[in-house]
Order: sequence, then structure tokens, then C-alpha cells
Amino acid sequence: MKKSKKLTILLITLILLCSGCTKYLSDENNKRVTNEVTGQAITSNILCLPEDKDLLKIYEENKDTLAVDYNSLKPCAEYSPSNISYAGLWETIFIKPLAWLIIKLGIFIGNYGLSVMLLGIFIRILLLPLTKKSLTQSEGMKKAQPEIQAIQRKYDSMQNKDQMSQMQMSQEIMGVYKKYGINPAGGCITAFIQLPILLAFYESIQRVPAIFEETLLTLQLGTSPLVGIKAGNYLYILVIALIILTTYFSFKNSMSMSGNSDQAKQMNMMMKVMLVFITFASLSLPCALGLYWIVSNGFMIVQNFIIKKNTDSKKSVGRVKRDKKLKK
Repeated sequence: MKKSKKLTILLITLILLCSGCTKYLSDENNKRVTNEVTGQAITSNILCLPEDKDLLKIYEENKDTLAVDYNSLKPCAEYSPSNISYAGLWETIFIKPLAWLIIKLGIFIGNYGLSVMLLGIFIRILLLPLTKKSLTQSEGMKKAQPEIQAIQRKYDSMQNKDQMSQMQMSQEIMGVYKKYGINPAGGCITAFIQLPILLAFYESIQRVPAIFEETLLTLQLGTSPLVGIKAGNYLYILVIALIILTTYFSFKNSMSMSGNSDQAKQMNMMMKVMLVFITFASLSLPCALGLYWIVSNGFMIVQNFIIKKNTDSKKSVGRVKRDKKLKK
């Protein structure tokens, strides 16, 4: 419980640190100014100057109302995290360095869309130790489920249940967790870490005009799939389909790790809710963020398959060795 509370406090702290989020440019009627090319609302607190002349003209005309000093901005190719002084730990630690990485890698490989996708894979590789630990925890939970259910049945059959018996049940269950090396809150750590990373990607993409101006396979990175489909580019439908499929299979993979039928039902319900939410959200989010989501989920599906296959192989080898010892 203590560790769970600490993780909750950590999550709340991270959300509170998300200060200085994207701000949008408004006209004299207090309506958001939109980019005619991408259909997206124009960001007011940009990190660097766009190259597109029409977009640059909009910023020049509205430089007095921007949420950042226009004169301190440089072209995106020359952007450095130290160029602009923003207040907020969130921007300093997450947004500006990530935006700089996207820009520099995009310049190196020649496309910001590929840059976002490669960084998504790189972040997944960095999170690999936590992912492996989470999968190990899930396997341990599957082994522990029969013992945990037996303890729960024992105390559920008691006629006079009091606070003391509830505490004893909790202690016995914690003993089973300890036996199998399970941390009940361990599976949440990866999710908690991914949340600020996803938010930072969204903020970085929103604040770098050069990403809006880039295309990948006719996909405008700053355009949402809904706007792209309305404009007649049906390749955005494929983006939405891949977002849904990779999200579904990543959740399905996690559900297969659960040995508890009640937990599996809860995860199934959560998966359905998340799929609906992500489907509607992906319609209005920039295409660049959708590409990050697809690659990140796809990499996770493959890595989980490989980890599980290696774990099963080790189990098979272990069983063969035990059988040989028994025969001897």
C-alpha cells in the first residue's frame, strides 16, 4: 500500500509539473487562428520560427500577442533548448530537450516524421528493463493466483469477519507476493513513466512549426486524420486503423499475462474503453503523434512476444533438466 501511495503521489506530481502547456493564437474575436494547410490551430508559444512564408507572416503579424518573445526565436534548424527561457520544470526537463532531439534527428535523416518514429523506438528500448520486469511480475502473478484465491476463499468462508481477519488475510497474501517476488504496484511503473513522455511528445510536436510543415508519404505531420480525410487524403484512415490495431494487440498481450479471471474481465473492459477513447482522440491529434503511437505500440508488441517466447523456452529447458534429474 505504501508503494502504491508513493506512485500515486509521483503521478500527481508529474501532472502538476505539466505547467505551461500548449497555448494557441487567437484573433480579435477570440477565435483560434488555424493553419490553412494543416487545418490545425496555430500554436502561440512556439519554440522556433517556421520556414513556410505564409505561416511566418501570420506569426509576424501577431508577434505582440504571442505567448513568447518573438524576437528571441530562431529558425527551427538553429534551435537549442537554451535559446528561450521558459518558466516551468516540465518544459525544461521534457519538452525542450525532446523537441531538440526531434529537430536534430529530423535534419540528420531528412524527415521529421521518421525522426518522431525512431525516437519512439529508442524510448521503448530505454524502457526495456522495466518492461521485462513488468512481464516477470505478470508471470509471477499467474503462479501465485491459486494460492491467493485459496487464501481469499478461506477468509470468505468465515462467518464472523472482523478487521483483524482482514489484516491477517492481507498479510498472508503479501507473504505469497513475497514468495514469488511480486510487487503489486510494479506493473504500473511503466505506465506512469510513459504518460509524461507521451505528453512531452505531444507538446514538442505542437510547438515546433517545422514538424507541421513536413510530410511523410503524403501525410502532413501537423494535420489531424479527420482534417486529412475531409481534404480527400484517405491514407489517414490507415493511420487510424493502425493506431486501433496496435493499441488492441498491445492490450491483448497484457491481458494474456493475467491468470486471474476477474482481473482479466476488468482489463477487457478497460481495453474497450481505451480503444474507444484513443479512436476518437486520434481523429483530432496531429498525425506525427499518431505515428509515434503506432511505432511505440508495434515495438512493444514485438518485444513482449520475444520476451515471452524466451521465458517459455527457459521454462521448457528447466523442466527437461528436472525430468533428467528425477530419472537418475
